[in-house]
Parts: sequence; C-alpha cells; structure tokens
Amino acid sequence: MNSTGKLKSSSSELDLDRPNIEDYLPTGAIIQQEPHGKLRLHDLLDISPTLSEAAGAIVDDSFTRCFKSNPPEPWNWNVYLFPLWCFGVVVRYLILFPARVLVLTIGWIIFLSSFIPVHFLLKTHDKLRRSIERSLVEMMCSFFVASWTGVVKYHGPRPSRRPKQVFVANHTSMIDFIVLEQMTAFAVIMQKHPGWVGLLQSTILESVGCIWFNRSEAKDREIVARKLRDHVQGADNNPLLIFPEGTCVNNHYTVMFKKGAFELGSTVCPVAIKYNKIFVDAFWNSRKQSFTKHLLQLMTSWAVVCDVWYLEPQNLKPGETAIEFAERVRDIISLRAGLKKVPWDGYLKYSRPSPKHREKKQQIFAESVLRRWEEK
Repeated sequence: MNSTGKLKSSSSELDLDRPNIEDYLPTGAIIQQEPHGKLRLHDLLDISPTLSEAAGAIVDDSFTRCFKSNPPEPWNWNVYLFPLWCFGVVVRYLILFPARVLVLTIGWIIFLSSFIPVHFLLKTHDKLRRSIERSLVEMMCSFFVASWTGVVKYHGPRPSRRPKQVFVANHTSMIDFIVLEQMTAFAVIMQKHPGWVGLLQSTILESVGCIWFNRSEAKDREIVARKLRDHVQGADNNPLLIFPEGTCVNNHYTVMFKKGAFELGSTVCPVAIKYNKIFVDAFWNSRKQSFTKHLLQLMTSWAVVCDVWYLEPQNLKPGETAIEFAERVRDIISLRAGLKKVPWDGYLKYSRPSPKHREKKQQIFAESVLRRWEEK
C-alpha cells in the first residue's frame, strides 16, 4: 500500500514536467490501440514518464545548445559570389595572416626584451616593477587584439584599482581576458592550462596577480577561496576579474553563476561582453579545438568585432543570499548583452550524472513498466 502511494506521488510529480511528445511525432505515428492487447507507440510512450522526459529533452536541449558553435550561412553558392569568396580567402590567408603574424612577433620581441630585464633587475623596487609589468602586459594584449584586427568598443568608465571590489563577466573564450586586459591589467582567476598557455600563466601572468586552479582538485577550491579573500583586501592589488560561469558559453546564453565571487563581501562590478559574428565566431569550444587553433581561426578572419559594457556596481542587499545576488547580476549582464538565461550549471559539461540520480530514474522506469504490465 505504501509503495503504491509512493509510486503515484512520483508519477504525478513527473507528469507536471512531462512534455507533450505527441506534438513532435509525425502525423499517423500515433495509432489507436488495436484489439488483442497489442502495444502501439502511444502505449510505449505512456509506459513511463521517463521516456517522455528523455524524448522532450532531446527535442528541446537547452543545455547542449549553450556549448554549440553555430556555423554561418554559406553565401558563396552561385557563380557570381564564388569568385569573390575565393578572392577573400586569398586576401585573408596570403596577405592579412602573414601581416598579423608579423605584428604578433614584433609584439613578443618588444614585450620579452622589456619584461625580462624589468622582472629580474627591479626585484628590490617592488612597486615600480609591478607598475611597469602591468603596463607591459596591457601592451602585449593590445598586440594580440591587433593580430585579429580587433574592433572593440568599450562602454562606461574604465575600471580602477580599489579595495573590496571584484569584476565579473560572461565568458565566451579565453580571448575575453585579452580583450579586457588591454584596457586594464586585471588579476584573473582561471583554470590552469597545459602547453604554452600554461607556461604564460605560471610566468608572465602571475606578475599581475592572477590565480590559477585545477577543476579536478577539490583542495584547490579552499586555497583559491582564501587567495580571493586576501586579494580583494589589498588596495594596491590589480582589480580582480572572475568569470563566474566557470566555462566558455557560445555568447547566445548565460549559464548559472557560481556564488564564490558573491560571497567575498565586496562590491561586484558587472561586465557584459558581446561578440558580433559578422566575420568570425569568437566562441572557443575547448573540447573540439586547442587554443592555438582558435587563435589561428581568429587571425585568418577579417576581424573580431566586440562590445564591452562596464555596468553599474552592485552590492548585496539586506536579506539577499549569495545565490540571489549572483542571479541578479546575471540578469543585468544578460539583459545588456542580449543573452538568454538558462538554468544550467556549466560544470555539467565536465561531469556525468551522479549514480544516485541514475538509480532513481531507473527505479521509476522499472516501476512504471511493471504497473503497465499488470494493467495489460
């Protein structure tokens, strides 16, 4: 008797969210039940709310859409446009790309020839050294933006160094950091990367106070949380920049913000970043391409067009939780950048459903099948 009541309760709860899967089936797919107790498609779907829930998730998968790059519509489809497209390819790959490589090479030569002596010769003059290194990092980021022919328009007052202040922004690619860094030397919290990016993180970017973590290390979270609290207290530290989504999203959506940045007792300054995809999609899908390939894609495009809005600072309201604060700031950023909010945790991209969740679904499915079998 208790199991029946529990079963009905589980079934009714699922029915509230069950999508109307019949709307997505072709005409004639749902056939009236025939005699002799034969089970048709309609009965199969009715066996379990889990099947309907899964089918509805496949039809309307708002989570996967957050991390998909939408290819542009082809325009070189006829005899008149195809020669123009070929001419554009020649210009981008044989003229613009070599010129951009040259610009980036010159930038690295100037940067390294200045940064290395300053870093080692001015160790006893910490304040002067950090000021020069900050300016050099901003300069190098400007060379990176120039190597994409970046057209970036900044709106609002330029960030300044103040204690108990943290900047949060939506996240599309690692180039978000470069776009923001060329205007202000932020200290960013970022996932530790391998290869040449990791080398830059552990050498050059540490000079501006950047904080690195490893997503798979649980103890890193405690260490990072302590470093964040210490950093925001320092008046001379570079402004702290956090991407609270925790992963790159395709600049059409915003996923849930992690609450860590909103538990520091600091003023939160929202930053909205919106890329115009007229020439190239700036979204970096780290599972499909390395950051090097991503940079090559940007450097062989016509230009990277972007708008950045520095929005009004926000503070925690009386009685407001950190999660509510994070959602309020996400609303502000999403509205300004024209992004759609979705109720997903971006870290789900890196993890699988928990065993408890799978077992619960399996139990509900088994009970539904048994109940339907008894009815037949």
